[in-house]
Amino acid sequence: MDVKREWFEKDYYAVLGVSPDASEKEIQKAYRALARELHPDKNPDNPAAEERFKDVSAAYEVIGDPDTRKQYDEVRRMGPSAMRGGPAGNPFGGQAPGGFTFDLGDLGDLGDLFGGRFGGGGGGRFSGAGRAAGPRRGHDQEAQLRLGFDEAVHGVTTTVTLAEPDGASRSIKVRIPAGVDDGQRIRLREKGGAGINGGPRGDLYVIVRVADHPLYGRDGANLLLEMPVTFAEAALGADIKVPTFDGEQVTLRLPAGTQSGRTFRVKGRGIATAKTSGDLLVTVEVAVPTKLSRKQREALEAFAALAHESPRSHLERKP
Repeated sequence: MDVKREWFEKDYYAVLGVSPDASEKEIQKAYRALARELHPDKNPDNPAAEERFKDVSAAYEVIGDPDTRKQYDEVRRMGPSAMRGGPAGNPFGGQAPGGFTFDLGDLGDLGDLFGGRFGGGGGGRFSGAGRAAGPRRGHDQEAQLRLGFDEAVHGVTTTVTLAEPDGASRSIKVRIPAGVDDGQRIRLREKGGAGINGGPRGDLYVIVRVADHPLYGRDGANLLLEMPVTFAEAALGADIKVPTFDGEQVTLRLPAGTQSGRTFRVKGRGIATAKTSGDLLVTVEVAVPTKLSRKQREALEAFAALAHESPRSHLERKP
């Protein structure tokens, strides 16, 4: 924001009824309360309220932005020394009617900062007419959007609701692409804060939060599934049915001697995005029964008797 003559003349903290040491949250709270109270829709045909609303909005435009507030505080701290003498009513120095001259050299080091904004060096002079600032881009905003696991996999069109500084709210339509991941930021151009004096809106960044699924996990575009199998299936080999995310079942062939924890890849059964198609990664887990029937126990005991040497017997031998 360009430095304006009003910065020297008006105490924007007093306009909002806060102290110069107020936090950003306190300034925002004060502005919202005043904006609701003085809004023209709430005070039709009330010029005084309308004028006060404009003052409050102008104050928040300056001290509601941390960077602009810092510049404003610097100018205010310099006091009268920041202004040149001149004709009455023109603290910036004498010029033809309708214009003013601002000597940046009078601001010392601060003049170097402002000089870049006005197109000149630290000792240059800024001349202009009128008091209105030029167009200014609005602030970027953030919003969080919570999605179900299936919404993130398939994509969804939904809305997010944003709170405005005056306490009002607005809804923004958002198209979430298939395969969006937890924590991903989606940028919506010019859907953020309103611009100043005809400037464009800022951008809106939607941060996606994806819920867990009771059965499937994710690794990028790949879906993860843990599949329990019996000891016999793992030892002898078997064809097992595996559920896919779209509701179909595929047949997975386990080779004899499959170890618990081994992962098999089912091609093309993961998450399909605009750029790629993931796979379904199936990790088999050998399920150990907690209860055995008499026949099952006898069969396992017979198997143990036939196993002349267990995989750990050599660890039990003494040298």
